[in-house]
Amino acid sequence: WVAAARPRTLSMALAPVFAGACLAHNFAGRVDLPAVLVAALSAVCIQVATNLFNDARDFERGGDGPDRLGPQRAAASGLLAPAEIKNAAFGFFALAALGGLYLVAVGGWPILVLGLLSILSGYGYSGGPAPISHSPFGELFVILFFGLGAVGGTFWLAAHDFGAAPVLAGLALGLFAAGVLMVNNYRDAAADARAGRRTLAIVAGPRAARALFAAMMVAPFFLLFFLIVLAPHRALWLALGALPLALAQIRRLYAEPPGPGLNALLARTAQVQALYALLLGIGALV
Repeated sequence: WVAAARPRTLSMALAPVFAGACLAHNFAGRVDLPAVLVAALSAVCIQVATNLFNDARDFERGGDGPDRLGPQRAAASGLLAPAEIKNAAFGFFALAALGGLYLVAVGGWPILVLGLLSILSGYGYSGGPAPISHSPFGELFVILFFGLGAVGGTFWLAAHDFGAAPVLAGLALGLFAAGVLMVNNYRDAAADARAGRRTLAIVAGPRAARALFAAMMVAPFFLLFFLIVLAPHRALWLALGALPLALAQIRRLYAEPPGPGLNALLARTAQVQALYALLLGIGALV
C-alpha cells in the first residue's frame, strides 16, 4: 500500500503549499496557519488518490505490461486487486473533500471551485473516456494544478489576498512538476505508444522532449528574477541554490538512454522542485 501511494511523489503536493504560505507571509504579512496545514493534508490526499487510481486504471487499460521500465505497480504485480485500489483512491478523495469543507469556509467560493476541479482532475488524469495521462496535455495539467492552483490557492487561504507573486511562483513550481512527468513519459514512450497513448513525449519525439525538459528546468530561474524584483528586500535569490542540481538533471537526461536508469532522474527532478520551494520559502522569511 505504501508503494502504491508513491511516497516519493508527495513532495510535489507539499512544496507548492509551503512556498505559497511563505510568500503570503512575505507579501501580505500574515498567514492563516490552520488553513495552510489543512490545505497541505488535502493536497497530499489528492496526490495519493491520483497515484492509486493511476495504478489501477493503467493496469486495467493494459498499460503496465511486463515491458514496464518504471517501478513495480501494485495492480500489475498482483499485490493488490484493482477494485480495492480504486476504493482506497475514492477514500482519499473523500478525505480531501472533508478537509475542503473547512477550506471553503475560510477561502470562500474560489477555494470551492479550485477544490472541485482538483478532485475531478485527479480522477480524470487516469479515469474517464479520455484520460489526461493518455494525451499530450499531462504537463499542462501538472502546471495548472501542481503549480498555479496549489501555490495560488495556498496564498489565498493564508493571506486572503492575491497578486503576481503566487502566479510567478506557481508557474515555476509547476514547470518543475511538469519536468517530473516529462521524464516519466520520456522513459515510457515506447511502451506507452504500444498501449495507444499520445503523451507529449511521444508527440514531440525524443529530441524535442529533451529540449522541453531542459526548458522546464531552467525557466523557473528566469521567473525567479521577477519575484526578486517584486520583493527586493527579501532573500528570494536563495532559490538559485537549486540551479546546479537542475542543470545536472538536464545533463543526465541527455546522457541517459530511455530505460530504468531514468527512475533515479525522475526522483531527483522532484528533489529539484522541493529544494527550489524550500529555498524560496526560506528566502521569503529571511
